[in-house]
Amino acid sequence: MPRMLLACTINGEPTELLVQPYHTLLEAVRDVAGLTGTKEGCSTGDCGACTVHLDGKPVASCLVLAMQARGREVRTVEGLAEHGELHPVQRAFVAHGVPQCGYCIPGVLMSASALLAENSSPTEAEIRLGIAGNLCRCTGYTKMVAAISDAAGVLNK
Repeated sequence: MPRMLLACTINGEPTELLVQPYHTLLEAVRDVAGLTGTKEGCSTGDCGACTVHLDGKPVASCLVLAMQARGREVRTVEGLAEHGELHPVQRAFVAHGVPQCGYCIPGVLMSASALLAENSSPTEAEIRLGIAGNLCRCTGYTKMVAAISDAAGVLNK
């Protein structure tokens, strides 16, 4: 099957990728663009490991066809840091010792950063709801929630 040209912006950079029409955004990001921070977990949209931002909104990239990103903004975990500085959520995750195996962390970071972009002062319940689509087998989510709350405090200063 002939490949198609996907022109979009990935992590702030205009990008052109040759993808198969059946490729998911996850495959385009990982396999074609080489941005392997985004993880493949369940491939059914249930675990959240593949979460990226599409036009600023979190999406399960395993459920989005790559060509649906044509002309749009894609942000992966590699693009979360800006100007060499970690995003406040990334810094808070490190400070709280959140990562264990680390497999789910990129997706959680993307969901958390999208939540904080929409709601800079979320309650604990709103944080838990904001990351509800991200499954983690290693933590009890307590450190994640605390880290996201602390990141919100930093963003509100």
